[in-house]
Amino acid sequence: TSVAPITFFVREDADWVIAHREAGEEATRGLSPDARAVMEFLRCQGASVFTDIVSGTGKLKAEVETGLWELVAAGLITADGFDNLRALINPKRRGGEAGHRTSRPRHSTGRWALLHRAAAPASEMAREKSLEATCNMLLQRYGVIFREELAREALLPKWRELLQAFRRLEARGEVRGGRFISGFIGEQFALPIAVESLRAMRKSEPSGETVTVSAADPLNLVGIIVPGERVPAISGRFVSFRDGAAVESESSSQLMAAVR
Repeated sequence: TSVAPITFFVREDADWVIAHREAGEEATRGLSPDARAVMEFLRCQGASVFTDIVSGTGKLKAEVETGLWELVAAGLITADGFDNLRALINPKRRGGEAGHRTSRPRHSTGRWALLHRAAAPASEMAREKSLEATCNMLLQRYGVIFREELAREALLPKWRELLQAFRRLEARGEVRGGRFISGFIGEQFALPIAVESLRAMRKSEPSGETVTVSAADPLNLVGIIVPGERVPAISGRFVSFRDGAAVESESSSQLMAAVR
């Protein structure tokens, strides 16, 4: 949801997903005492199963579950299995599916851990590596990057930091710098293949094909780049494009019927 987004990522490519936040109090600002207690336990003890967190913090099961959900929503912890998260989203799963109850709750089989340890500030080299990984992720996602395009991106460093990293990538010849999309001010950066695609599209004739994607897709740039009213980036909503222009999309029921 727009309140608690969930990210799936390959661990080897996780540099860009590490939160760019301060250590200490900044990391726990706004969290409840239950969430702070769970976070402190995981920081001291490392990855732990649900029952160990309950006994280690001295909290009630319901309090630990609330604390875990706060930390998940804040992007501060991760799980080593899907059942951990499913148990938080759907309390009915805590004792197994109806008619198939097991001797121990499903969430006890998986472990929770901090997404990253913020005990010490990162070195300047590590910071630059993380920024460049973020830039590469954005380039793979959009092809062309400029400041206004990132209006929906929440887990990002400041634009001035990204700008320095993009300039380093450009100096190494890994990306192109220039003015690729008109109507926007400031510097723009693009992958070479994206520049070639833009040139090819400019010469092609309109096809009239309608493309519909989830509103949570990064392509949902209606009201940001594409003219039109913004569509909330949540599941269950859709946006449609015809020859690059936003058009009225079908309802979810119509789309499901079309798939069947």
